[in-house]
Amino acid sequence: MVNITKDNFSLEQICKSGQCFRMFQESDNLYSVIAGNRYLEVEQQGNQCIFHCDDSEFDDFWKKYFDLDNDYAGYISRIDSADEYLVKAAAFGSGIRILHQDLWEMIVTFLISQQNNITRIRRCINNICERYGEAQMTPQGKTFYSFPKPESLSGLAEDALMECNLGYRSKYVVRTAGSIVSGDISLDDLANMSYPEARTELLKLYGVGGKVADCICLFALHHLQAFPIDTHINQALNGHYQNGFPNDRYDGYQGVMQQYIFYYELFNN
Repeated sequence: MVNITKDNFSLEQICKSGQCFRMFQESDNLYSVIAGNRYLEVEQQGNQCIFHCDDSEFDDFWKKYFDLDNDYAGYISRIDSADEYLVKAAAFGSGIRILHQDLWEMIVTFLISQQNNITRIRRCINNICERYGEAQMTPQGKTFYSFPKPESLSGLAEDALMECNLGYRSKYVVRTAGSIVSGDISLDDLANMSYPEARTELLKLYGVGGKVADCICLFALHHLQAFPIDTHINQALNGHYQNGFPNDRYDGYQGVMQQYIFYYELFNN
């Protein structure tokens, strides 16, 4: 086990933030996370966290996955104090961090996310993992399923994933898997591209538009300047930023601000 003390880190807020769909609240303070073929249980009380893994796995994978070395208090401190809306949004979601997630998994996840809600996205991801992923066993004796590789999906009929409740998005995922397996799009190349280059390359994939490309850039490639715009963000922009979001002020970490706004719009009643 690894014990850490970390401010601006909330498992609950990250779990609900709409950037990851294989993280689950098991009890009041216990969360489980599946990332690729890895499984983690982590507990939190205030700013005290217990990661149920050894030191080497924490250092080699989970520290980066949760972006624990990044200074989110610094991001918040640089918010324009005159922007009362953003100040409130950042305070409301101050425990959110931008995760370093698997590129292929995020491509599929955000293809599925179109015209969908968080509960249904989770169900779709779980369905395709159980059907096309590989069964794994946790140290606690639980069975979970790894995320299916592109090769597992590329040869399917375009409507095959409708059985996993993907609906019309089935053809997006199957065709995209085919593009990657054939070499038309290289995941390795994408991982080494700048934000503008990666966004342009992702737009070549069937079913990927600007919002989906930005989500992939932000939540997989960790391009923090990506600013995905969906209905919740549009609502905030129309209500508080009629002249557009002040990207220049937050250059290089607009995506962090986007997450604060998204979470605030989603849960602040």
